[in-house]
Amino acid sequence: MAGIAHRTRGETSTMEQESDMPQEEPFSRPAGVESGGASEVIAAPDREVFLGRIAGGLAHEIKNPLSTMSINLALLEEEFTRSARNRDSGNPEPTAREKRCLKRIVTLQREISRLEDIVNDFLVYAKGGEVNRSAHSILDVMREVLNFVHTEDDLQGIRHHVDLPSSLPLAVIDPGLMRQALMNLVVNARQSMPMGGELIVRLRRDGSHAIITITDTGVGMPAGDVEHCFDAYWSTKKTGTGLGLATTRRIIQEHDGTISVISEIGRGTSFRIVLPLVVEITGTS
Repeated sequence: MAGIAHRTRGETSTMEQESDMPQEEPFSRPAGVESGGASEVIAAPDREVFLGRIAGGLAHEIKNPLSTMSINLALLEEEFTRSARNRDSGNPEPTAREKRCLKRIVTLQREISRLEDIVNDFLVYAKGGEVNRSAHSILDVMREVLNFVHTEDDLQGIRHHVDLPSSLPLAVIDPGLMRQALMNLVVNARQSMPMGGELIVRLRRDGSHAIITITDTGVGMPAGDVEHCFDAYWSTKKTGTGLGLATTRRIIQEHDGTISVISEIGRGTSFRIVLPLVVEITGTS
């Protein structure tokens, strides 16, 4: 495929690790999406879990004072409102000075909320290795994610095209973490289609593996962005933390799976996940 960029880390590439796994074209393109000019990257092993846990402890220390600040700002806002109401019951409007103070309080609350989101995302990312796996249905997890996002996607003009099997063998997964990994990809797809579009989700079995593809018809990514999209703290979004795709990659790898992405500017992006199944146990819907 012309224009495809691959990335690997360490001595063994993810592509080599996938040599005994089912292979298929990762980009299930909508009509009109051509292969020329697409950029592709295979995710590689993540960083040391030890450093992540140390950083996670630091994030907890940051989160606690943020919560205290948020509570006190809410109390301060209430004080300003109550002061205006008590001063003149007939005209409880705050003064110009009070309005300026309230505006600043709202700004601080918004920034604290943004910092809390960043810290929460970081805490999730730093929890690498804390996986509670059991035999569970990937099919059920995928349905839960799609049901959860359907209403908001519909309001944004995003149409779902879903191809799921009626049954699939179980997999040894942490359903909560797997739900989060898939949710990150679906939300990422929504953010790439601000004017609406198509979300195409396919899940199928190939031997002892499940293959999930999540494709959008959004803005796509240039080769340089594809090269770094799984890196922690790397993001092209103004409000992004740069941890969503890094967290998804970590979760998939902790489940002995692989994740790859192919993207094309102006045409869309597709993520492909391969996960092992427990073929002796079958879950039906």
